[in-house]
Amino acid sequence: MDWLQSLFTNVSSSAHIIFIYAIVIAIGFNVGKIKMGGVALGSTCVLFIGIIVGHIYNAMGIKGPEGYACPVATLNFIQDFGLILFVYCIGLQVGPGFFSSFKKGGVRLNVLATTLILLNVAVMFGLYYLFFDTKDPKNLPMMVGVLCGAVTNTPGLGAANESLTEIFTNNPGLKQALGGHQIASAYACAYPLGVLGMIGATIAIRYILRISLTKEEDVIKKQMDNNPHAKPYHMTITATNKSLVGKTFSEVGQFLGRTFICTRIKHDGEIIQAKANSVFTLGDKMKIVCAADDAEAITAFLGDPIQMDWDEDHSPIVSKRLVVTKAEIEGKTFEDMQFSSVYGVNITRFTRSGMDLFADRDLKMQIGDRLMVVGSEQNVKRVADLVGNSVKRLNYPNIAPMFIGILLGILLGSIPINISGIPNPIKLGIAGGPLIAAILVARYGYKFHLVSYTTTSVNLFVRELGLILFLASVGIKAGANFWNTMTEGDGVKYVWVGFLITVIPILIVGIIGRLHHKLNYFTFMGLIAGANTDPPLLGFSNDFANNDAPAVSYSTVYPLSMFLRILTAQLIIIFCCS
Repeated sequence: MDWLQSLFTNVSSSAHIIFIYAIVIAIGFNVGKIKMGGVALGSTCVLFIGIIVGHIYNAMGIKGPEGYACPVATLNFIQDFGLILFVYCIGLQVGPGFFSSFKKGGVRLNVLATTLILLNVAVMFGLYYLFFDTKDPKNLPMMVGVLCGAVTNTPGLGAANESLTEIFTNNPGLKQALGGHQIASAYACAYPLGVLGMIGATIAIRYILRISLTKEEDVIKKQMDNNPHAKPYHMTITATNKSLVGKTFSEVGQFLGRTFICTRIKHDGEIIQAKANSVFTLGDKMKIVCAADDAEAITAFLGDPIQMDWDEDHSPIVSKRLVVTKAEIEGKTFEDMQFSSVYGVNITRFTRSGMDLFADRDLKMQIGDRLMVVGSEQNVKRVADLVGNSVKRLNYPNIAPMFIGILLGILLGSIPINISGIPNPIKLGIAGGPLIAAILVARYGYKFHLVSYTTTSVNLFVRELGLILFLASVGIKAGANFWNTMTEGDGVKYVWVGFLITVIPILIVGIIGRLHHKLNYFTFMGLIAGANTDPPLLGFSNDFANNDAPAVSYSTVYPLSMFLRILTAQLIIIFCCS
């Protein structure tokens, strides 16, 4: 049985390292699926299991020269590589909607989300100065770990951890002060109550401001009904514009600059199916569908409106998931396409990089988006032809462009930036560089023939693989001293301080958003979930609401919030710990 003992105790062997990671990831991933109060912790449980395994090995005295259950160089490499994969895939996910989220009503929501993020930081510093010894250099980095746990933002933890490692090179005194303490320990202390605090604070706002859910639902419904661009308008027109004779309906639409569709034509007493290449002929009766606010302009351009009973057969309603594969669709918004008003279908949601999002009017589509289309079978088929829906084109992931993007991200993250007052140049690092590179590649890559699309399964797999490798590595390292942090250190204090960092900003932003901006409660729920980049809270909000308002606000603020969460964690470490 020596071989089995060696597998458990030979810390430097490859078999032992893989064995430890397999145990941590397998157990953590399965425990993360267990729901408590309707909320599951997901992949974060890998961190907790890693801490437990790291603590057990430390308690048994099975550890390498550096004091960990695996060689520290291996732990650091796997941790950094996992972080790069994770943040790069996050960047690909948020990139297409990052810039469009600042348009129209998104500005207000993003301002509130940014306010929440800044308040989290402000409350953290306030509690740090009130309850911690500011002369102890380890306390501020540990508070950053508490901040990341309180807002349940794992990428922020990774960015802070990576920046801290960079600073150790120029500040050995800080490394000595931290000793065996890991900011992941503080993160783990604050995380559980962070999840519960978000849900509790969101519910508390409802009672503090005496919000009626029925009234909030009515407001959402009224807003949807009063949107003329989303409402389809049916009319019959007699063709009278002589200048359009001989033109196809496709050419007429381009010339007019308004989107409409002709579903039926009555020509010489015969009713025929209209197509994009059907020719405009004087005297024809045309059944037109368009957006309500485009009806007057289309009527004036095409001919005279008349009343006519077409006796059309109504096809049964079907729902089908269609994939965007045509290059000419990429970059167009849902408003541009006018699926509801012109094509007679509704896009209930769409999936991008494994995340279900609301089909917001201003969101630009990209190759690989999977649209859930509801409408008559004929209209759904028409939209399928429009967007491509050729799955074979997407079967093979673009691995080379992904690593080209990572390469650009590493180069970007390695550029030293000199800032006045900071003794050493700062860098975006392996968290910030790949994140920004991925956002830019996802948004503008197609202009340089750099296709950022990967299949949903590949994106999810790579992102999840990177995350669990990072969390397992951090957990195994943090576990060596976690128990000491909880019993002899400030572990208990981290728990209630983290809870305050979570709850206070949500209550403030909730009151401001409601009283000053008249924010709908369901929109507020999605805003809080997106600003904290917290999918469990979004799931809770969607189950709570009978509309898509939470999903809309979540997808609006998520891109900027994810970027700011990572950036602020880095900046605090760089500016305050250098």
